[in-house]
Amino acid sequence: MAEPIVLDREFIQDPYSLYRKLREEAPVRQVVTPNGLRSWLVTRFEDAREALADPRLSRDLRLAPDLFARHSTTGRDAAEFGQELAAHMLNSDPPDHTRLRRVVTRAFTMRRVEQLRPRIEQITADLLAGMAGRDEVDLLDAFAFPLPVTVMCELLGVPVEDQGEFRHWTHAMITSGDRDAAMAAIRDSAVYLSALIAGKRDNPADDLLSALVHDEDETLNDVELISMAFLLLIAGHETTVNLIANGMLALLRHPDQLAALRADPGLVPGAVEEFLRYESPINNTPLRHTIAPVTIGGVEIPKGELVLVALGSANRDTTRFPAADHLDITREPTPHLAFGHGIHYCLGAPLARLEGQIAIARLLEAFPALALATDPANLNWRNSNILHGLESLPVRLR
Repeated sequence: MAEPIVLDREFIQDPYSLYRKLREEAPVRQVVTPNGLRSWLVTRFEDAREALADPRLSRDLRLAPDLFARHSTTGRDAAEFGQELAAHMLNSDPPDHTRLRRVVTRAFTMRRVEQLRPRIEQITADLLAGMAGRDEVDLLDAFAFPLPVTVMCELLGVPVEDQGEFRHWTHAMITSGDRDAAMAAIRDSAVYLSALIAGKRDNPADDLLSALVHDEDETLNDVELISMAFLLLIAGHETTVNLIANGMLALLRHPDQLAALRADPGLVPGAVEEFLRYESPINNTPLRHTIAPVTIGGVEIPKGELVLVALGSANRDTTRFPAADHLDITREPTPHLAFGHGIHYCLGAPLARLEGQIAIARLLEAFPALALATDPANLNWRNSNILHGLESLPVRLR
């Protein structure tokens, strides 16, 4: 068996070169993740779609601690990372997954999400007004981050003034590569969320966290409540932050597509789908592990192995998407995998789509001269194997 490929900083900066090579030569191949875990990487669209729906690829972390230790190339026990916050629906299989997902499903129906439109429009207008009159901004700091995190804070009933803490914790846990900082962020966020939930128990309000705490049909224990709050708060805004920033970068690097979208704002919904496909906010899924032997793409993966599904690669697979490396906001609709597939399909997808459509449409309206303020070669992508997002996005407004 060939030596695993190390997913290093070069891969983080440009994953697509490796993805193209693997899809052609070894679409299911062993790799070593940036945090030192040996796993199998699935890169083709059809293989990825099948893997995401295969119950033999488990997301139940309670079954995996010894696997993480066995597959670590650094000698560290990766299983201890995030255990205080891991008892949520993304890290579970049926029947626990079914129960946990059911308690939040009604908050993310198309009808409930559409009711948020006026508030999302207002938050967007306020942020754009705050940018007006400036020559240059970091679009992440000024717009792409505060919009979805404000929406999620209000939906959950979390003080918006604490959003800086959430960004700090997310960076430490997911992108910093600093183990001690990650562990401290896990502890701090767990303490914060525990106190927040205790407050909702004593003084419920009209928000999602209060509804979870006082749900009469499905009672969640304290660990599940804290974990679910973490998932909704952190994962609930990260995808949309990257959707907005990655989408705008793609547009600004393709002047013909930017001009076409400005000429016809009715193309925005389709453009958002193309942004999700072309520069997927999630590069690889969180790790799964095989609870039985699984054959994927003609390769048998034994029981007890770790598996990554490369969403960013699947969405650039030319057998599924003609001219896949070309940005085309008029592309005929073809379902992508940016929000996953199967029982773990992203529950917040309708909200992310709505926020992305409003954000990009209003941003282009507000700043007709919007342009990159740096050479694209100077941009850095966050040091994460899972997220695919920029560290900053400097733009000129006029």
